[in-house]
Amino acid sequence: MSFAETFKALSDAVRREILERLRNGRLSAGEIAGHFDMTQATVSYHLKILKQADLIRETREKNFIFYELNLTVLEEIMVWLSDLKGET
Repeated sequence: MSFAETFKALSDAVRREILERLRNGRLSAGEIAGHFDMTQATVSYHLKILKQADLIRETREKNFIFYELNLTVLEEIMVWLSDLKGET
């Protein structure tokens, strides 16, 4: 994970909204796509970017893929920002 990939992923409003939706727990790709007025392929593209940035994890169960937040990366960003700000 690099901060450049993470911030690039966070720079898109759709990807931030996906992360907000995952805040309440894991969702399938179909459940995520149901919240947006875009093709499944476009949603898959956004999920791929979030996975590459390590912001989400995927779990396969039978014919479904579920996505959930990877809080470790978010915590690393928060620590880095706190250090940058000079908080202890």
